Amino acid sequence: MFVRNLKSVEGSEFFVEWGNGTSHRLLTESDAMGFTVCHTVVRAGSESLLEYRNHLEACYCIAGEGEVEDMRGNRFPIRPGDIYVLDEHDKHYLRGGASDLVLVSVFNPPLKGTEQHRLDGAGGSAY
Repeated sequence: MFVRNLKSVEGSEFFVEWGNGTSHRLLTESDAMGFTVCHTVVRAGSESLLEYRNHLEACYCIAGEGEVEDMRGNRFPIRPGDIYVLDEHDKHYLRGGASDLVLVSVFNPPLKGTEQHRLDGAGGSAY
């Protein structure tokens, strides 16, 4: 058993500034659990085009507000208590609302923990 907290991750390579927010990679591939758990903050008013080609992701909202939009134009507001699931490696827009969106994100298979989004391309960011 082990215990890890946000503060201890902030001083490590597993604290990632991903362009429109931050990600504390609390549990990574090196922990040998078979999945990753992140504390993710999406900045208010931001928009990111994202895709996880090698991972499935589920995000549970614990604070704030935002929106996720699929490539068919379906928009889903995200508020505390909501979970959104990218079960088909779905390309999507993730938007922060009037306040920062705070998520618990779970990835399968696990992330190495140092992956970075590249938000400057027209096709969005994928890893």
